[in-house]
Amino acid sequence: MTIRLGIVMDPIHNINYRKDSSLAILWAAQDLGWELLYMEPRHLYSEQGIAMGLMAQLKVMRDPHHFYELDHQQPLPLGDLDVILMRKDPPFDTNFLHTTYLLSQAEDAGALIINKPQSLRDCNEKLFATQFPECCPEVLVASDAKVLKAFHALHEDVIFKPLDGMGGASIFRARKGEPNLNVIIETLTEFGQQQIMVQRYLPEIEYGDKRILMINGYPVNHVLARIPSSGETRGNLAAGGSGVAQPLTDRDRWICEQIGPVLRAKEIHFAGLDVIGDSLTEINVTSPTCIREIDDQTGSTIAVDLIQHINQLLAARSA
Repeated sequence: MTIRLGIVMDPIHNINYRKDSSLAILWAAQDLGWELLYMEPRHLYSEQGIAMGLMAQLKVMRDPHHFYELDHQQPLPLGDLDVILMRKDPPFDTNFLHTTYLLSQAEDAGALIINKPQSLRDCNEKLFATQFPECCPEVLVASDAKVLKAFHALHEDVIFKPLDGMGGASIFRARKGEPNLNVIIETLTEFGQQQIMVQRYLPEIEYGDKRILMINGYPVNHVLARIPSSGETRGNLAAGGSGVAQPLTDRDRWICEQIGPVLRAKEIHFAGLDVIGDSLTEINVTSPTCIREIDDQTGSTIAVDLIQHINQLLAARSA
């Protein structure tokens, strides 16, 4: 019996063929003969309490000039699918939240959701990391300007960032005597209305912001060190950083050992840890990237390994 895999993602025509991790996962699933069904969040809905989707059959090719084909859309119950990959990029806004509610309905109807919708709601990618203080740098989450300024005064060199962003967007470094400190705080907190995160600046960013990919709570063998471009404090590839694959360090593995059991308990089957130096800074659970860069540089098969893990989950369900 053919496995039916649905994917909820950003518009496929906008993805970067050479770097997109979702495309690598789709190739791996199609290579096993799985049927692929494509949806964007706007194509999900609920009718009479049944989670539905306007789905289009999808074929993916390894051709940069013609890498996908979509058939016509048809409405189908999400629960009729064997597995659904939630690969919509942040921000985790109201629309994202509502999508997870519909995916929870699909989960109740029998579909396996990667990652578990409840865990997507519970595990904000910035806040989730703070559950492991032994792994993190000094960090604060607050909206009050006095509290944020006190943290800055104590550590003198810090990074301010929103809780729902991605790709290095709206990240500010504030050194001692920063003349724009008030503006940074007012802008990010919307004058005290939004919680934000501030972390002690880690000078090790010079050597890269490491992305560690985790399948079923276990790390793949190489990280991608995203090294900032000249004059930058952000290593994100979307912010112009360059990616270099490196073996995990002993400290990297120790961090993974602390977090892995929690990921498994929360059914977060695919995650990306961000580590600068010896410090965990984020845990990405929505749509972790960097599969292609690591595979290209090391010969690994991360997407294949992930699909094999999902296949094992489905087999255990039907046993």
